[in-house]
Amino acid sequence: MKNTILDIKQEFSTYFKERDAEINGSLLALLSGEHVLLLGPPGTAKTLLANKICETITGGNFFHYLLTRFSTPEEVFGPLSLKALERDEFSRKIEGYLPTAHIALLDEIFKANSSILNSLLTILNERKYHNGKVVLEVPLFSVFGASNELPEEDESLEALYDRFLFRYSVDYIQHDENLEDLIFENLEDFSPLTKLAVGDIREIRKKSRHLPVDPEIRTIIKGLRRELKNSSIFISDRRWKKIVNVLRVASAANGHQSVSRMTVVLLQHMLWDLPEQKETIRKLILDRVVSGGTDTGKLKQDVLDLKSAIYGCLKQELPDLVSCTKCYEEEKKAASTARHSRFTGMKSQKSLTFSSTLDFLNHYLEFPNHTYGVGLDYNNLNSSLNFDSVVELLRRKYAFEFKLSLDYGEKKLYEKEYENLEERLDYFRRQVQAEERALEETLEENIWVSAQDSREILMKYRSKNTDIYEIANHLKEIRAVLEKPKVFDIELETVGEAA
Repeated sequence: MKNTILDIKQEFSTYFKERDAEINGSLLALLSGEHVLLLGPPGTAKTLLANKICETITGGNFFHYLLTRFSTPEEVFGPLSLKALERDEFSRKIEGYLPTAHIALLDEIFKANSSILNSLLTILNERKYHNGKVVLEVPLFSVFGASNELPEEDESLEALYDRFLFRYSVDYIQHDENLEDLIFENLEDFSPLTKLAVGDIREIRKKSRHLPVDPEIRTIIKGLRRELKNSSIFISDRRWKKIVNVLRVASAANGHQSVSRMTVVLLQHMLWDLPEQKETIRKLILDRVVSGGTDTGKLKQDVLDLKSAIYGCLKQELPDLVSCTKCYEEEKKAASTARHSRFTGMKSQKSLTFSSTLDFLNHYLEFPNHTYGVGLDYNNLNSSLNFDSVVELLRRKYAFEFKLSLDYGEKKLYEKEYENLEERLDYFRRQVQAEERALEETLEENIWVSAQDSREILMKYRSKNTDIYEIANHLKEIRAVLEKPKVFDIELETVGEAA
């Protein structure tokens, strides 16, 4: 079945440009017995696609009709049987009409009037047609509904809209080379060579019925349902039930032994009510597909928490302002070259002045060879004290009024936590690389994930490498603070000695 579907997809994608998602959905709808809504302007190959999909079924019957508000049941379900009327029976001659079709395309589906609607709903949902006193089982696999617009607010039309599980917003071809192929090739001559047997379709449905669903799929669906409700997008219980059935069929056709996370990508075409909801829902779904496996978010937060805790211990006010004389001279030189005013120079000086131990320490770690002046006199910054000298000066003058170091116990505790985080980072780095290779293989062998979805999923997943890079940089900063003996080995003098 998998090879057959791949062959059909290859044939169709050669002729139907920029319609990969619609081809996937049409074939999956056919296998799972669901219906497809194609929403878009005329001339986007909606009818042709539905017709050719029908030709993939061996011996399949196709029914196509354009509905108007004045269409009668006879046009869709067949004319009344005159012989039956002679016997005072109400019966239609259904051969060649919707009740005998395997696939049907109903143009302007939402223009169906009430005389057609009730019978249509029964056929779509229950696959039954009430032909007079007789209830007939119809062979219908899928109905393709085409419309230029969404249904107006009407309870009956909303029920009809809900019957279409797969929904696609179809637009004109966007790329010039694809449009050129369409214009100069005769698509009407296309006839799919690969066929699907009715028995094979039924066998896949039977095989999928008891396919297990992975626990993470249950978690994803429950989370999606909550988020959609919070966004005022309400999905009926019947629709959720059908969605899970489709995921089972998709997995069975792909040769899988259970419904795995990657099939969730298909939900983007089954959850939106309005076209403007598509991108929001797509992002929610792809985020959940990618978030499985290694979660770098928790590690990143733990590293930031450690960094915050260490810096919190050091973030105290300096008893005197400290200014970097090296940076001040560089700023002064640049200002002179650019003919800046003295006032601009003063602003630059103040931006290189530190009032907290943390700012002072960070500057030192970044520029270990810079020199500093102490106090508010910007005209007397030529003392050029190095970091150790500034610390010694402040230590003797203000013994207990500031803290530039961690306590011994704090330092040991943070060093141990840092080592643990470094080990986790090394493990995550290996895991992310292994998962990315496995993800590429999974996407390549999954016949239902389009090329565009595959690219976006990989791009999102590779953002985990960005997280790894950021985490490594945060740990580097922590290590720099913890490994500076000149900062942490200073012992503050007692009050008496300072005096």
